[in-house]
Amino acid sequence: MPSFVCSFPLFMIVGCLLSAAGSMLMRGKAARNLAMAFGAVLFVMDSVLLAWTVKHGAFTYSMGEFPAPWGNELRAGVLECFMLLVFLLVMLCSGMAGYRFLAEDVDESKLPLYASLMHLLTAALCALIFTNDIFTGYVFLEILTLSSCGLLIVREIGRTTLAAVRYMVLNLLGSGLFLLGVVLLYDITGHLLMVPMHEALTEIIADPSMHLSLAFAAGILTIGLAIKSGLFPFHFWMPDAYGWATPTSASVLSSLVSKAYIFLLLKIYLRVFGPEVLSILPLSRILLVLGILGVVLGSVSALRAGNINRMVAFSSAAQIGYIYMSIGIGGTEGYTAALFHILAHAVTKSILFLSTPRLADVSGESLLFRNLQGAGRKDPFSGAFFTAGALSMIGVPLFAGFASKLVIALSAVDTGNLKKIIPVMIALAASSVLNALYFIRTLIRIWHDPDGSDDLYDPAVRLPETVPYTAACALLLAANLFLGLFSWEAVDLIRLGLSMFS
Repeated sequence: MPSFVCSFPLFMIVGCLLSAAGSMLMRGKAARNLAMAFGAVLFVMDSVLLAWTVKHGAFTYSMGEFPAPWGNELRAGVLECFMLLVFLLVMLCSGMAGYRFLAEDVDESKLPLYASLMHLLTAALCALIFTNDIFTGYVFLEILTLSSCGLLIVREIGRTTLAAVRYMVLNLLGSGLFLLGVVLLYDITGHLLMVPMHEALTEIIADPSMHLSLAFAAGILTIGLAIKSGLFPFHFWMPDAYGWATPTSASVLSSLVSKAYIFLLLKIYLRVFGPEVLSILPLSRILLVLGILGVVLGSVSALRAGNINRMVAFSSAAQIGYIYMSIGIGGTEGYTAALFHILAHAVTKSILFLSTPRLADVSGESLLFRNLQGAGRKDPFSGAFFTAGALSMIGVPLFAGFASKLVIALSAVDTGNLKKIIPVMIALAASSVLNALYFIRTLIRIWHDPDGSDDLYDPAVRLPETVPYTAACALLLAANLFLGLFSWEAVDLIRLGLSMFS
């Protein structure tokens, strides 16, 4: 039994790749059903894997049983399994809730291609989370980028084509810089597997003449992933990429793809460089500053946005800033805060991107604020889900957003360093005020109907597509409330996973 469970990471990745090929041979509805069914199977497999790692600890799966440095390795621990479990939940719910708009936005002949791209993206997510080889990380980084671009461009309107091209160019730039960092690290250490690479760096760091080379390699690698994940000032592609994609794509790209890049960066920081090497590099200070700027300026951009999708997209830039700010805080508490915010943002942002097109649908298919008057009364389900997501983003107690901001604040206080505590607290306060301004303004607009229109939305009219949407958003909201009400459970799992990283 243990050896079979330990093969699950490989089965999950290979299964996604095979399903991607199989989807291309099916019709649209059958391909969609396969994607949903296989997503549920992956969720069950990862749940079993999480329970096994909690009980027995982390393990390494050697591909073909070849030892380092020739072999390739997958590694699964509590942290990897827990992160992937939330990612798979968001993926599954995004497919369920956004299917109606997918059928409208994508030509039926291209639905098998869309399902295939979703399988490839899932394979890349699994591989980035489980890989113990930095070059394999680069390979699936590219698969994730290409499949993400496909999910954008499959909606054939001019804005998505332009957004996909911009997204592709910036991501290829980031991939090139990441590969250059990998090459430099391989040249320095002679290894690609993370553990042997870390052991070599631990010896090399004793030589002061190597510090500059290590700083350059780590910096190039970090810049590459920062570009791909949308850290300030590289966040300007987000409004078009997220704002014009079909809702399922927007939910997946904003909630999961950017976070997978950051998770890979954290994995490299902790498993390749380690605390000793990181302590001599200026990365944490730089990321702290850029994260704070992203938190504040992303919120300012959201406040100035002209339509609801662009507002939510710019809000994502601010949330990426929260994560990098937490990484900049450093230490176990800072990394715990960053990982918790990844989860909180994933289950919150997906609700917002899935509910906004419904509000637009009952407002003359317009995303402009002036046309959304009373949209929440016309579609109470979507109005309620958007309200819950907005309250979480503001940081109202009970929701995941409040718990996340609290964990970040406590991680800064735990350092005892006023140079970190004061800027972080100011950024949290400023961003929360700005969040409240643009989200409360939106909530007033969607719930207030000055004309007193009685043309309310009847969910029974669209029952076949309303039930999956409502069920999916309810699951995401339940996950959000769990992270808000039982945040210590998630934090304890993250800390347990981090303790297994060394």
